[in-house]
Amino acid sequence: MARVTVEDCIDKVDNRFELVLLAGHRARQISQGAPITVDRDNDKNPVVALREIADETLSPGDLKEDLIHSLQKHVEVDEPEADGQELIDQAASTSDDADREDDTVAFDRMSEEDLLAGIEGLVPPEKSDDY
Repeated sequence: MARVTVEDCIDKVDNRFELVLLAGHRARQISQGAPITVDRDNDKNPVVALREIADETLSPGDLKEDLIHSLQKHVEVDEPEADGQELIDQAASTSDDADREDDTVAFDRMSEEDLLAGIEGLVPPEKSDDY
């Protein structure tokens, strides 16, 4: 294939803008050392990327998924869900921890009169030239 045009690739990727994104991403991969799947023929990386898409040596779906993955800042990891018994055990241990905290934490209780008396007993700060 001497020249690669958008028309050669548009039947593989319907949206021209998506095609540009995918080809650009693939060209960056090639420049970072990814193996190419077609002969280079002294072509630059964007042309090689378009030729790979046109020849269907790479799946556009895989390229799109890889592009999305490369742009993500936070990747969630799927963890297996706990079965019913494990959830019950976790809830029981959480309530036991809460009961223990109630035993160890003591709060000072003060009546309103004691609070007012304490406030009245405060000494105002000395006046200074700073404020």
